[in-house]
Amino acid sequence: MNYIYGINAVSEALKARGHAFQWVGMAKERHDLRLQRMIEDCRRIGVPVRFLTRTELDRMAGNAAHQGVVAVTSAKQYSDLDDVIGAKRGIYSFIIVLDGVEDPHNLGALLRTADAAGADGVIIPERRAVGVTGTVTKASAGASEHLPIAKVTNIARTVEELKDRNIWTVGLDERGKQTYDEIDYNMDCALVLGAEGKGLHDLVKKKCDFLVSIPMLGKVPSLNVSVAGAVVMYETVRQRRLKQLAQAADQLQTTEDNQ
Repeated sequence: MNYIYGINAVSEALKARGHAFQWVGMAKERHDLRLQRMIEDCRRIGVPVRFLTRTELDRMAGNAAHQGVVAVTSAKQYSDLDDVIGAKRGIYSFIIVLDGVEDPHNLGALLRTADAAGADGVIIPERRAVGVTGTVTKASAGASEHLPIAKVTNIARTVEELKDRNIWTVGLDERGKQTYDEIDYNMDCALVLGAEGKGLHDLVKKKCDFLVSIPMLGKVPSLNVSVAGAVVMYETVRQRRLKQLAQAADQLQTTEDNQ
């Protein structure tokens, strides 16, 4: 059985309907409005609700961070690479590629930021990396239920395939010669992030079109991968918003000039 736990995670999973729900367990002693709304959502779509003790919920979730809600579901349904590429949300593609992230809290945080920053989807490897578990879903605040997430057998080969499909690849590496804000992200692009501590694999680095770094002004040589990813994702958002605003201003000026 697969478990999703936490109020936001279960709520978003119910909305997305990306899982087949067997039932949702809720703490007997909780009677607040948020849980009442979730009970109503479950009943509306025909998902059974069971009222359990916190000890039972702790055992299901594997920890006590479930906020009184644990859902029993089917496993996460992963997308394929074509689905992620085809899920283009804006003028330019924006894909996040994770080269071996192993910590579920880091993956969850990256998924949450990717969704917030308007990324089309996320690509993770099948092996030597964490998948979308209950802990990941909770850490992502349910964002994992809305983003297309593809599992691939080989990240280096996937980077090559993205390039073949006219998507520029930007790898984040502490030895990158360009800083992350020197790249123009107004293009179809994929941001490639490495594993905790290890960074990008050498072959993946060689395949990337650009290698960029984040300036470190203190004593510590690098940032946590989820923080570093957020920095670059939102630089992409900033640049694209500025270009859209500039284009809108130009169009307005042209209209006024023609009147």
